[in-house]
Amino acid sequence: MYKVNEIFYSLQGEGRNTGRAAVFVRFSGCNLRCTFCDTDFNHYETLSAEQIVNRMREICAEADCEQPFPMVVLTGGEPTLQVDSALISAIHAAGFSFVAMESNGTALPPANLDWLTVSPKAPEWLAAPAHATVAVRQCNELKVVFDGQTPVSDLGIQAQYYYLQPCDVGDASRNAEITSACIAFIKQHPRWRLSLQTHKLVGIR
Repeated sequence: MYKVNEIFYSLQGEGRNTGRAAVFVRFSGCNLRCTFCDTDFNHYETLSAEQIVNRMREICAEADCEQPFPMVVLTGGEPTLQVDSALISAIHAAGFSFVAMESNGTALPPANLDWLTVSPKAPEWLAAPAHATVAVRQCNELKVVFDGQTPVSDLGIQAQYYYLQPCDVGDASRNAEITSACIAFIKQHPRWRLSLQTHKLVGIR
């Protein structure tokens, strides 16, 4: 059984898969609790793998989504605390061929994932900094939140793509300053690419 905060259908707003239709499965619970986290950890349903898959298929049917089914994004919270290979296999078997996960990288994910995004968190952002040690050494996409103050590091993680994402601090003027500084950093260090939260820019989930 899995503690699920919500399941919804939208577009992936960040990183390499920006703009792709995606079913998001948001799991409750995290070992870090970042100060800017947008997950309500007090609200969740306890669902089986079959119930999760059925809900996903119902959502696609309501959207009149044609096959092949869209990508799936397992997110949180921290999904590695709950997601196992059995759940991913059930999702694959239901016709969802591309399963991605967004993780803080502190625990190793199941091997049958199709895509792994790791977004490590700086200790100063955390309610539980002692738990921030990164265990993942390789991923498809490394996405580092850029706040203009914390030094940028890949933490020795090997990735196909390296992204910097300006931190949304809730203040338009400060956000603009952070984004400008992020762009300047990328110009100096071209291995990194800019990731924006495009779902917020266009007003979707």
